[in-house]
Amino acid sequence: MDAAGKLDAAYFNPSPINVAQAQASKGDGQLKVFVELRDVNYPGCTYNLTYDAATDQLTGKYYQAVVQETYDIAFARVKVN
Repeated sequence: MDAAGKLDAAYFNPSPINVAQAQASKGDGQLKVFVELRDVNYPGCTYNLTYDAATDQLTGKYYQAVVQETYDIAFARVKVN
């Protein structure tokens, strides 16, 4: 993350999907992440996530632009030794 909050992000499902933008910010004492996808079948799909330190997860909403629906989503970190 740079000083302006820009993130280097990659997305695979399982092939690469273009990430148009990825930003992080702090609000209300929480780390927030926004990711926008722009690719075939992902024209403007977005993730709006908040980091939960207690569970070590990013949780929030995924907007699927093709079907115009929003889903609850969670990403858990997998620690590899």
